[in-house]
Amino acid sequence: MILVFVHELGHFLAARFFGMRVDKFSVGFPPRIVGKKIGETEYVVGATPLGGYVKIAGMVDESMDTDFAESEPQPWEFRSKPVWQRIIVITAGVVFNFILAAVILAGLRFSNGDVFVPAENIQGIHVREGSVFHDLGLRTGDQIVAVNGNPLERFEDIFTQAIAPNGFVLNIDRDGEHIDIREPDGFLGRVTEELRNSDDPNALGLSYITSVLGGVLPNGPAARAGLERGDRIVAIDGRSIRYFAEMRELIMASEGRSLTVNFVRPDSMDGAAGVEVVSTGDGLTEYRTTLTPEQIQTAGGEFFGIGVHDADAEIIEREFGIVRRDLNLGEAAVAGVRETWRYGSLVVTSLYRVISGRDSVRQTMGGPIEIGRQTGRALQQGLGEFWRIVAFLSITLGIVNILPVPALDGGHLVFLLYEGITRREPSLRVRVAMQNIGMFVLLAFMAFMVINDILRL
Repeated sequence: MILVFVHELGHFLAARFFGMRVDKFSVGFPPRIVGKKIGETEYVVGATPLGGYVKIAGMVDESMDTDFAESEPQPWEFRSKPVWQRIIVITAGVVFNFILAAVILAGLRFSNGDVFVPAENIQGIHVREGSVFHDLGLRTGDQIVAVNGNPLERFEDIFTQAIAPNGFVLNIDRDGEHIDIREPDGFLGRVTEELRNSDDPNALGLSYITSVLGGVLPNGPAARAGLERGDRIVAIDGRSIRYFAEMRELIMASEGRSLTVNFVRPDSMDGAAGVEVVSTGDGLTEYRTTLTPEQIQTAGGEFFGIGVHDADAEIIEREFGIVRRDLNLGEAAVAGVRETWRYGSLVVTSLYRVISGRDSVRQTMGGPIEIGRQTGRALQQGLGEFWRIVAFLSITLGIVNILPVPALDGGHLVFLLYEGITRREPSLRVRVAMQNIGMFVLLAFMAFMVINDILRL
C-alpha cells in the first residue's frame, strides 16, 4: 500500500501540475472501503490491496471509460495536453518509486554509515556439505577472489555480482591454485528456493565467520567446561576446526556423545580452570576439555547447542578489520542513488534471465503472498531490513510498470512515443482493445503468481 500510494501520487501531482483534472485517486482496487470527495477529486481506499489508479479526465485507463471521446477535447483533459506533458504524467509514478527507494536507502546510509568487511581480508570460507554452494563446487577453505573477473570489495558482493545476464563465473583460489566455477542451469532458482523456505541466515551453507566464541551462556554447558568469550575452538575430537559453522555441524551431529574440545586462549586472559593444558607459545595457550552428553543436551535459549554463539561485531572487527565510514547528508544521498541504480540493474537482469529462459518463473518470482512473507521476515530482523526490502520492492514496482505491456505505464508510454514520432494519435478502438488485452494478461499473470505462492506454502 505504501508503494502504490507513492506511485499513484506521482501521477496525481504531475497531472495537477499540468492542469489536468483528476477525477479519482484510489489506493487499492474495488470494492471501495472508504472514500471522500475533495474539490474535483474523489479519494478512495479499495479493499483489494494489489494496486491502485489515478483516473485522469480524458484518458483511456483501467476504468475503460471512453464517454469523453464523444465530445471535443477540453483544456483540463489529458488528451488535450502536449505529448511531452502526457509522457511526464505517465512516467511520474515510476520516477516517484525510484525517488522513494533512493530516499530510503540514503536514510539508511546516513543513519548507519557504510560498514563492511573487505573481501580481501577473508582468506577462506566454510561450505556446508550438501548445500547449494557445495554442489556448485565450492569447498571449505576456498577464497573467492572475484566474480566474472571483477575483484570483490565486500564479501556480500558475491550475491549481487553473481546475478549476471548469461550466468556467473566464480574465480577461486584453492591452496594456491586458480579455479573457475561456472554457474549451472537452474542454480539461481535453487538458491531462491533455499532462501524462501528457511529462516536460517546460513541457509545457503556459505560462511566466513571463524570459530572464535562471541559469547558463552552463564552456567551453560560450555561455561561449565571452562570455555569463555574470545576462545578460539581449534579442534573437536581431533578434527581441525577453523569456522564456527564447521564447529556447529560437528556438535549437532554428535547426538549426545561426549566431545573433546581443543581451544586456544591468549595468555593475557585468565587461565581455564579445571582443564588440561596442551601447549603454550606465541602468547597463546591451548587447552583441552570434555563436554559430557548431559552438558550438550541441557543447552537451550538463544545460544546454540553447547551454550555459545558466534563472533560479535568486536571480534569480527578484530579478525577481519571492518571498514566503517560515516556519511554526511550529501554523501548518503549519492550512496542512496548508487544503490538504487544497483538494485535496479539486478531487477532488470533478473527479468532478462527469466524472459530468456535461463531461470524459472515459478522458482524465482513471487506474488503478493510471497511479498508478505519476505517483508515479515525482514521486519523480524529490524526496521532497517524492513525499509531496505521496501526500497527494493519500490524499484521492482517501478521497473515492472514501465515494461511495454498494455495497461501498464509502459504500454501508455509506447502509444505516446508513437504519437510523438508519427504526429498521429493511435485510434481509440486500438487503444481500448490493447488495454483490454493487457488487463487480461495482467490478471491472468497475477492469478498464476497467487496460485504459485499458495502451492509453495
